[in-house]
Amino acid sequence: MVGDGHLRAGTPLRAAQDEAGVPPGVWKGRGLAALGLKDGDVVTERQAELLLGEGRHPDADRIERELLAQGKTPAQARRATVLGRPIEHNRSPKTDKAKERTPWLAFDLTFRPPPTAHLAWALMDDRHRRVLELCDDIARDKTLTWLGDAVAEIRWKAGGKQRARVKDGLIVAVFRHYESRAGKPLLHHHAIVSIRARRPHDGKWGNLSADSLMAHIVAADTLYLLYFMEEVSARLGWAWESREVTPGRRPVMDIAGIDRRLIGWQSTRRQQIEDALPVLTAKYEERQGHAPGERASYALACQAADQTRPPKRTELLSLTELRERWRTSAIRAFGACTVYRLAERARAAAAAVWARVRPVVDIALAAVDVAAVVYVMRGAFKRHHLLAEARRHLSYVLRGRPHQAGLDETIVQTAIDDYTRPASRRMMTADLRALYPRDTEDQAVLRPLTRKRTAPPYERARLAADALRVRAQAVRRADRLGSRTRPHAVAVPAASRSHPRPFRTGPKDGRLLEPETGVDTVEQTRRTFEAAVKLAARLQDGKRERAVAHGPWPQSAPAAAPPPHTQQPGIQPALGRTIGGVT
Repeated sequence: MVGDGHLRAGTPLRAAQDEAGVPPGVWKGRGLAALGLKDGDVVTERQAELLLGEGRHPDADRIERELLAQGKTPAQARRATVLGRPIEHNRSPKTDKAKERTPWLAFDLTFRPPPTAHLAWALMDDRHRRVLELCDDIARDKTLTWLGDAVAEIRWKAGGKQRARVKDGLIVAVFRHYESRAGKPLLHHHAIVSIRARRPHDGKWGNLSADSLMAHIVAADTLYLLYFMEEVSARLGWAWESREVTPGRRPVMDIAGIDRRLIGWQSTRRQQIEDALPVLTAKYEERQGHAPGERASYALACQAADQTRPPKRTELLSLTELRERWRTSAIRAFGACTVYRLAERARAAAAAVWARVRPVVDIALAAVDVAAVVYVMRGAFKRHHLLAEARRHLSYVLRGRPHQAGLDETIVQTAIDDYTRPASRRMMTADLRALYPRDTEDQAVLRPLTRKRTAPPYERARLAADALRVRAQAVRRADRLGSRTRPHAVAVPAASRSHPRPFRTGPKDGRLLEPETGVDTVEQTRRTFEAAVKLAARLQDGKRERAVAHGPWPQSAPAAAPPPHTQQPGIQPALGRTIGGVT
């Protein structure tokens, strides 16, 4: 609530926030109406203590006074202000597993824009700073609305067996912070989501389901990024481009035109972690006798981040003082031209991006891409995994252009209907009959990509998705060309297989079994080719006989040849093809 500051005893919360240089928190969410609060109201210290600290009504003091005046006992007055089950129930020794049950009254969801947005917010003028803050607010509110409407569930009865959507929505206290522990610009929000919500059938208060909310955190993160990119592009005209931070890992989206050197100046924590990680990795290899895997590498990275975590600063500065310090530091490191021309270069880079990029979403190809990536990354997955990847796909393709509402759900449903099958009661996996091609040549390309365990998972996923997308485009192109009527076309029967291709798995490794090319197939292909050659020869002989009998066709006057090194408008030779003759 006070950022990096401290709330000393006897100091009002607003005074401590002013001293720390952070704005006061505000209430958000549709569930505020049930508590008598309004969207945008300032979060007071007493309200946060009652709701987020004790699970009671934010205006419990006034309610207790009124009930005591009506003759209620203090215990009855207090119980009337409790939302749901009192936290004293968890602390009672009579409760099952009392030592393991601790009061959990809120979730801390952190919303943070991409790194280049921090740089533009910190180093540009006040107009760009206010616009970026507005974009951040809009994207955050839309994401919280989606969480409250489509994700949040309230549970009741033993073990939370009964679950349903919340009646009114979430109750959220939002606090904005400006910097990281290292003192660098880091615009972010802490959204404190109260666990208390009302049941839809009787209106009583209960607790949110933690697992359903936490399972959709990645999908919420990708949705926030998608909304933020759209707002920035709509209000400032900037474009976005992907940047690979770690080879083989997922790229991040950055504002086009922002000097990449500033990212290294801003993210000093990453360099500290990278310096400490080799030492921890060497100790792990010496202790275990082998290199760390994916999970062990992630655990070592978390350990390096904890060891290099600096303490919070003691010098408290306002936002104006922080921005002046950041600008001075960046100018000293990279020059005034780099800092003061950030907005101009972002607009020029956006014009270049929109000139060469056409933001069009193909739902069928997007479904193939999403299903292939999630399958290679996870094997078995759920709907929210596909939803997160579909939103990443939209951010990569649209580059900040607005997307149609519900487009991400349409991509997910297409992927589920066409490319997945049930793997268990709650999980699904890719349907290899629909996802993998049936011709053996493409399978020989795809299988090493998906089973190359030495490569990072996302690198293998992207290679497989790209190969499948190219195949889908080729099949679509072949279907489109096959539907056209061609004059003087010669129908050549397709070579049939001597044995139909079985689609089954091997008894040991689960690999698809490829049918061998039979002798009958080769003989049928040879006979078909000889018949086609004879038919073409007969057609050519008939053409010569008609020319001798009726004379040559009259020829029209040749058109004037265009000057050299010029091209007639509207005619563009296709790549790899000739203008005339036989290809």
